[in-house]
Amino acid sequence: MVLLKDIAKACGVSTAAVSKALHHAPDISEETRKRICETASVMGYLPNASARALKTKRTYNLGVVFKEKAGRGLTHEYFGAVLDSFKKEAERAGYDITFINNERKERTYLKHCIYRSFDGAAVVCADFGSGEIKELLQSELPVVTVDDCCGRPAVISDNEGGMRRLTDYICARGHRRIAYIHGEDSEVTQARLRGFAIAVREHGIRLPQEYICGGVYHDSESGGRLTAKLLAQRERPTCILYPDDFSALGGILEIRRQGLRIPEDISVAGFDGTSLAEALSPKLTTVVQDTGRIGRETARALIRLVEEPEAENGLAPTVVETVLREGASVGAISKE
Repeated sequence: MVLLKDIAKACGVSTAAVSKALHHAPDISEETRKRICETASVMGYLPNASARALKTKRTYNLGVVFKEKAGRGLTHEYFGAVLDSFKKEAERAGYDITFINNERKERTYLKHCIYRSFDGAAVVCADFGSGEIKELLQSELPVVTVDDCCGRPAVISDNEGGMRRLTDYICARGHRRIAYIHGEDSEVTQARLRGFAIAVREHGIRLPQEYICGGVYHDSESGGRLTAKLLAQRERPTCILYPDDFSALGGILEIRRQGLRIPEDISVAGFDGTSLAEALSPKLTTVVQDTGRIGRETARALIRLVEEPEAENGLAPTVVETVLREGASVGAISKE
């Protein structure tokens, strides 16, 4: 069995330094921490979880609430990438993660967290209006949310700014008849609608109400059906924005089914910046969300709450920048 003193001897440092390095304490240099951690790994050091829990009064296990409506689970490219980044950052800091399951309705999310002795929980995707989520958010358990501010620390993608930049870009290409198929009502949807409304107003554009359609996130069928509705308008739009890249795929298929070309006859744009957008032909113009940073920041914020409970009052929402990625799906037209 490899002990801290064995690692200390191999590295020529004190056992206190080894302990600090393995627990990611801030008062040790990154170079020393890396050298100690690499040595511990080579020597096969395994921390005693029970002893660590007794000493720190923590289990080093974080719960994750992830329940998205599309039914894609971890194959959902956006959420899958966020969760992968969250997991890596949590594990780097010495924590494990466990998905909170209430499918059998035996326990609420909060009761599951208490039963499993989680140190804290991240609400990555859920119905924030549900009673179970409200119960969890109103509890004393450290909780961080993703893309929704509910009075707890949150990590939020800049949805408003991203949609505003995308709309500005489309307007700069000469478009004035711009339709927007948005997702279900949520804080994310409201932020994107604000960005869209601000941009079209600043460009002096007035759009018919029929150009704004309520759709479903990550649903190609809904995207196709609403696209058909827009194309049937007496004065059809010259560009259609979709709630996400996957929904845009359904719209693209419907546009082609009607014998129209992209972007020569009509332009399209998505949101999320998934690999699908790069694979489409023409490449889809979209807004890239930094899923890696969203996951990392969520893990860091939650771990800080666990280790410094008094820090919650000073934690403002972390807003993660989005980036416009120009594809070839938005053509230029003469200004009307």
